[in-house]
Amino acid sequence: MLQEITVNSLMTREVTQLSPDDPLTMAIDIMVSQRVSCILVTENNIPIGIIKERDLVKALQIHQAKENLQNISVTEIMTSPITTLKENDSFYDAIVVSRAEKIRHLPVINTNNELVGLITHTDLTNAYVNLIELQAEQVDNSVAEKTRDLTEKNQALLLLSMEDHLMSIGNRRAMEADLQHTHEQAIRNQQNYAVILFDIDFFKKYNDHYGHSAGDDALREVGKQLKSVARSSDRLYRYGGEEILLILPGANIKQTLGSAQRQIQHFDNLNIPHEKSPFNKITLSAGVGYIAPAELKKKSWQDVVAEADKYLYAAKQAGRNQAKG
Repeated sequence: MLQEITVNSLMTREVTQLSPDDPLTMAIDIMVSQRVSCILVTENNIPIGIIKERDLVKALQIHQAKENLQNISVTEIMTSPITTLKENDSFYDAIVVSRAEKIRHLPVINTNNELVGLITHTDLTNAYVNLIELQAEQVDNSVAEKTRDLTEKNQALLLLSMEDHLMSIGNRRAMEADLQHTHEQAIRNQQNYAVILFDIDFFKKYNDHYGHSAGDDALREVGKQLKSVARSSDRLYRYGGEEILLILPGANIKQTLGSAQRQIQHFDNLNIPHEKSPFNKITLSAGVGYIAPAELKKKSWQDVVAEADKYLYAAKQAGRNQAKG
């Protein structure tokens, strides 16, 4: 159901816009008079930035008074580059992007990258509530029908869930939607990005020795610790089994290798017991996948993940508890 609904059926089509040369005072006046929470900065109808209420607050804090903003253009405080959605993206895609990147305002573009609308966190919330109400209305016949329909809908919601409930990080389905969006945004903004694929060393031996319940506890702890070390802009997903994937938007290869090594060192310092490992503690191996702007149209996000998987295998072959890339 969530993938059948497209963004263009939910978005607001009347979007307040300014040009790059417009003064910041104009943005303030528009926000006050029209009571809008954001303004898109566009050039030839192509969005290049966004101004939100908090951007104006920061500008006023710096310059103290509105009079001091007369010679400041909107480009000086706007957020750029911006995260966008395509008008044919699904409701599910929109939720994944909004959740992953913690964004409340998502401009919507067409195939020519032109602005066609805006979808907000409120739009997504209202749409989700309406969807639940619609489902409830459909279940109104007999007890047997209600039971059957509710079972089917619960299964559908489980499939569409964005979180791995054991590790409290994103699941494989959400990961794929996020990677697709990350790759498309990188093409649009000509930015690089990277991924790290982690694997818990000798995890089968851990499960066999300590039991599956202890193995589940270990997975929860790994998810918790990985999140604690990752940058706020990075996104963590359970790739499968004991493999975890980290998406690093805008990161170069040096930064990514450094991030992988910090995570590995962090676990080495934790000293979580693992008697069946030659290291006598839980350790991680990692492989790095990276893509530069020049390669974005030649390769897919699947190629980036495949590269990370190749280097993860190399890290294991080299003795584990290390990163390769």
